[in-house]
Amino acid sequence: MADAQVINGVDVAAVNELVKNVESDPKLGECRFHIENTWSTCGQNQSKVSSFYAAKQEIPHDDPFTLNADEPAILAGHDTGANPVEHLLHALASCLTTTLVYHTAVRGIKIEALESELEGDLDSRGFLGLSNKVRSGFENIRVNCKIKTDAENIEKLKTLSTLSPLFDMTSHGTNVQVDIERK
Repeated sequence: MADAQVINGVDVAAVNELVKNVESDPKLGECRFHIENTWSTCGQNQSKVSSFYAAKQEIPHDDPFTLNADEPAILAGHDTGANPVEHLLHALASCLTTTLVYHTAVRGIKIEALESELEGDLDSRGFLGLSNKVRSGFENIRVNCKIKTDAENIEKLKTLSTLSPLFDMTSHGTNVQVDIERK
């Protein structure tokens, strides 16, 4: 058995083993992520993350955690947490980062540093119900990544970034079903 090879902090053998297992049993690749969200007041709410489904089983997080959300004062909130669209930008940034780090590692590409800035355009008239001609969500999102790696890797990284699940969801849409019932 070969010694563990770690590139970009990633155990390449562990990732390759995961890929091999999912190739031989596609059901191992089926995942379901879930959270529980509770509203407290105004725009303040909190999501609890305690487990997820993967590899044909429910897997608890080592330490369950919470994500806090609110709106800034200019949007009538108390500014006690990032607002939901900022959470989406964070989710996209972290997913792109993780995707790049893992996919470069298994290809033997070393990254010395990776930073990104994200910016999204949103017209609040949609959310406020003032216009049905503008979206209530982001119209555009721009991502600027700065990566310290060999120059010949840059084009490969652009292609690899499109493997990000959040890139896929935000650029191609996802079916979202909202059920509302009386408590």
